[in-house]
Amino acid sequence: MASVELRFSKYEGLGNDFIVVERDAVGRAIDTGEALRLCDRHRGIGADGVLETGLEGGRPFMRVTNADGSRPEMCGNGLRCVAAHLVSRGLVGEAFDVDTDAGPHRCIVNGHVIEVEMRAPGLAPADVPVRAEAPLIGAEWEFDGERLRVTAVSMGNPHVVTFDSVSDARRRELGPRMEKDPRFSKGANIGFAKLTGDDAIDLFVWERGAGWTEACGTGACAAAVAAVETGRVPRGPWVSVRLPGGVLEILVGDPGTRVRMRGPARHVFDGTVTL
Repeated sequence: MASVELRFSKYEGLGNDFIVVERDAVGRAIDTGEALRLCDRHRGIGADGVLETGLEGGRPFMRVTNADGSRPEMCGNGLRCVAAHLVSRGLVGEAFDVDTDAGPHRCIVNGHVIEVEMRAPGLAPADVPVRAEAPLIGAEWEFDGERLRVTAVSMGNPHVVTFDSVSDARRRELGPRMEKDPRFSKGANIGFAKLTGDDAIDLFVWERGAGWTEACGTGACAAAVAAVETGRVPRGPWVSVRLPGGVLEILVGDPGTRVRMRGPARHVFDGTVTL
């Protein structure tokens, strides 16, 4: 395959960083090997993932490839970055839908703050998916010899959230092991949450394909859903979810309605690279 000079933009959302590429800039999809090289922090640009975007049939889209080459269905922080990029390029107005592998998501851009209508959360085992006879909502399961109370949530991608007290050292062991638990047929993003107030949560997330990241948008949504479903916070008000990279605000409404997320996205720099 002939080499191509690829134009790209670097964005970050609360430290979760991405290489944004317009499909028209290369004329084809970025393949797995290229994504791996681009995301390499020593020999490439360095990022948690590559976000391909542009317009298909006049509709904005986003395709995500993680730093390990895997393809997640959805990325909340990445979607905010794509939304900011599309607005900066004049391809859309301030309110628009973006098609993703998890379906369309409404985005509203107000300066550096982007609000996204995420998916309605899925709690049924088939939605996550997880091998279980009933929804896991504060359910006690054993992982790596330790019993944890967990809530399994689909935000278009699979999440497992626990509010149990877990030490930093133990959390770092459990995250990657829980991700690959065979009961989750597609793996899972693992959230370790702590309620810090009536409407505030601290959260660390081990992401499939990226490891420990500064922030995870879908993970923040899943943690807020888990807090509501287990009675830790009320349904309706905005909840502040503090991740290592900063705070996202999440609103969990009536059952079956879309979760709303708002937070920043920042353009870092533009460049070209040879594929």
